[in-house]
Amino acid sequence: MKPGTRGRVARLRRRLAPGFVLMTLRAILRTAWDDSYTRPRSALASRFRQNDTGRVRIPVALCFLLGSLPSLAAPLEPERIDSLPSAERAAWHDYLQHSESRARTDQAALEAELEAEGLEVALPAPSGGDFKMSKKPGDPWFGGPEAKELTEIILSYQTPAGGWSKHGGYSKGPRRPGMLWSSQYDPGRSPHYLATFDNRSTTEQLQFLANVAQATDRDDCREAIRRGLAYILAAQFPNGGWPQVYPLEGGYHDNITLNDDATAHILELLRDVATGNEHFDFLSREKRDDARDALEHGVACLLEMQVRQDGTPTGWAGQHDPLTLAPAEARKMEPSALASTETANLLKVLMTIEDPDRDLVGGIEAGLAWLEKVRITGLKRTKIDGRTAYVEDSGSDEVHWARFYHLETNRPLFPGRDGVIYDSFDEMAKHNKLGYDFYSTRPGGVLNSSRRKWLKMLAE
Repeated sequence: MKPGTRGRVARLRRRLAPGFVLMTLRAILRTAWDDSYTRPRSALASRFRQNDTGRVRIPVALCFLLGSLPSLAAPLEPERIDSLPSAERAAWHDYLQHSESRARTDQAALEAELEAEGLEVALPAPSGGDFKMSKKPGDPWFGGPEAKELTEIILSYQTPAGGWSKHGGYSKGPRRPGMLWSSQYDPGRSPHYLATFDNRSTTEQLQFLANVAQATDRDDCREAIRRGLAYILAAQFPNGGWPQVYPLEGGYHDNITLNDDATAHILELLRDVATGNEHFDFLSREKRDDARDALEHGVACLLEMQVRQDGTPTGWAGQHDPLTLAPAEARKMEPSALASTETANLLKVLMTIEDPDRDLVGGIEAGLAWLEKVRITGLKRTKIDGRTAYVEDSGSDEVHWARFYHLETNRPLFPGRDGVIYDSFDEMAKHNKLGYDFYSTRPGGVLNSSRRKWLKMLAE
């Protein structure tokens, strides 16, 4: 079978499968809804998702269809899996069963601690900032007392399933028996972000422990890494993608998540393991081969779900549906749209993979071409009345990218926390608090230095 043919056949099979037409129709209607009812009717519209009476005017037929079709942010459930071709269903049902089993294992471990400690209710976990290594790999600091103290804390927060949560209060010391592993939900509530890849979680802890293990020869760190790697492999969908949260939590958390570079960080770690990076050289050949297989499967999935415009691959969305691979929405300010920063950072990782095949090279070239196409010039970032603003300036040498672009037209999109998708940054900023990068210059580094290094590697 010619290169690329297998992927096209797989896409065709999915699109002919029962249920896919309904999902696709919903995506079309959702796009029509966004274009017709969340874009400003005129520059004078103060709140353009409302009519003059302040109420949303929705056609009855559209209400019926939108309400009856599967949601692109729907949880991954048996009913959705049953819409797949029969040959694919068993692997997905097995995946769901393993996810549920790991969730039960997490809960059973907590209940055992509560019983041992004589507690009726779990203790809340302290909250903190996102964990990120403060030192570069190989720094002597990883063998010192501060790293030792932090290591004990990180090891204590590894979940029974093998991952880590986000926003952990590591400054408050190690996790106590009977305490939740995640600060993202209260005792007695359903687990939320119990273990996740969001905000560098799990992958960053594993990179940290690998540096400590190399510096100190600690077996407990190596065992935690083995468990963490097993967690990553178990979390991988049958088609090669990864959810944001595992065990599965439902909603947009079940989507294949590129947002905040979750998938990019997973691929980085798998690459380091597969290539025998010095921080992971203690792992067996079998484990490294497992990582290589997962890496290749993940890359193949990414190439399959690369958004196409008139048949030409472009970039990626922040989230993609786990079954259809179609772009999907998440939070109010994370619409179904092409995401420039996530695309750039993903390309940066993909360009480090040695001996890329023709399909991967083609996907990278297409992604870089799309970033070149949607670059924005003639803007200058400034402050007006203490607020970030972008003003037109033909003399500015700044090059920006909007974070989000329309899937078909490449029109910049500016989603507000109010659920409205605005046509301009200024309009969005009038009605919303900021604190989110709606423009970025980071893709420029990928188009320049990262691309030069990649081209040099290809030429060698």
